[in-house]
Amino acid sequence: MADKPRWYHQGRASGGWHAPRLVRVWIVAPLAVLGAVGAGYLIYRFVVDPLVANASDAIKLTLAIVTLIGAVLAGVYAYRKQRIAESDAHRADANQFADRYTTVAGQLGHDKAAVRLAGVYALARLADDWEEQRQVCIDVLCAYLRMPYQPDPDASGYKEGEREVRLTVLGLIRDHLRLPLVHPHSWQGLHFDFSSVTFDGGDLSGAVFSGGTVDFGRAVFPGGTVSFAGAVFSGGLVSFGRARFSGGTVDFTRAEFSGGTVSFDSGEFSGGLVSFDSGEFSDGTVTFDSGEFSGGLVIFDRARFSGGEVIFGRAEFSGGTVSFGFGARFSGSEVIFDSARFSGGEVIFGRAEFSGGTVSFGFGARFSSSEVSFGRARFSGGEVSFDSAEFSGGTVSFGRTVRFGFGAEFSGSTVDFTRAEFSGGTVDLRSVASWAKPPLFHEEVLSAPPAGLLLPSEPHVRP
Repeated sequence: MADKPRWYHQGRASGGWHAPRLVRVWIVAPLAVLGAVGAGYLIYRFVVDPLVANASDAIKLTLAIVTLIGAVLAGVYAYRKQRIAESDAHRADANQFADRYTTVAGQLGHDKAAVRLAGVYALARLADDWEEQRQVCIDVLCAYLRMPYQPDPDASGYKEGEREVRLTVLGLIRDHLRLPLVHPHSWQGLHFDFSSVTFDGGDLSGAVFSGGTVDFGRAVFPGGTVSFAGAVFSGGLVSFGRARFSGGTVDFTRAEFSGGTVSFDSGEFSGGLVSFDSGEFSDGTVTFDSGEFSGGLVIFDRARFSGGEVIFGRAEFSGGTVSFGFGARFSGSEVIFDSARFSGGEVIFGRAEFSGGTVSFGFGARFSSSEVSFGRARFSGGEVSFDSAEFSGGTVSFGRTVRFGFGAEFSGSTVDFTRAEFSGGTVDLRSVASWAKPPLFHEEVLSAPPAGLLLPSEPHVRP
């Protein structure tokens, strides 16, 4: 250390100049002056002097050009310096965010619920601050929910306070999905993986799923209340495929399905209540393809179907109740029960209004035991089709009743039984209040009606 000059040690002590920096300054500064003088001479000698006769004017013009070039170079240098400073600041921020992330990860794995809860809030704040890695932070929150969860205090693996932590995660996700898309902290349009999560409660009411992928595949709803009330599904893909609804309440009351695809394909509805009461189906596609309805209650009462598709293709109704009654309105959507199997339980369209669109029970729909009721329904437009449905004995038998009675009114819709087969069970059309458009049958059916087909006085024949 003794062989170093005194200015070096002073600079080290004060955090000031180091020797390499001083050397660079001493060398670069004279070179810059010499370069400027040289450039000025060259401009004067080869550019200005041949064009300007007066030496004084030539010198002034040369100085002006040199000054302009110097200003441009100074601007380039300042811009480069600013970019370097911004890059350094960005790296510093990234390092800070990485440190925060490491701290949060440790909190989420802590044994105490209070520490895990603090980690959840800290991770949500980090997602707000760290836009570049926001999706990663959300992935961690969702992964936390997918971790093994035991809600029974008497069972092995139970963690005290864990339910509160999980409900907090869902609440934070909901709050961010309620923010407008233009808000800097909105999480709309991002991806959420809730696959195989156990939901024994949670509030996602008012959340807006406007893009990205939201996966509830194989999720389990065993009890408690999970609310999607007033949620908006307007884009992207939301999947409840193979989800199991076995208890409690899953509430889609007043939910809006206005775009994208919401899939309940192969879902199991075996208990509890799933309510789409007053839901709005105005666009996009909602599918229950291959769904199993074996128990519980699924309600579409007062729902409005004004656009898009609602598909129950190949669904099996073997128990419980699915209700489209009490003010459900079909004015534009296509509701499809093609290839569905009605072997038990009850499907109710009582008091529903069919004023547009299509409700189809065709292409292999089979009625073997369920009760499908259209009591007091109103048909004023659109089409209700049983084309190629099977009401039959033998391989597929219809053992109970499909009723269009108790005040049902057909004032404009087309109800089509063309190619439907009636060889068992009962289809009762005698008590219909009015026929502006009688149902359509082939002449072969009317010439020798099967025992279970009870017709009005003037059925309509399609050739």
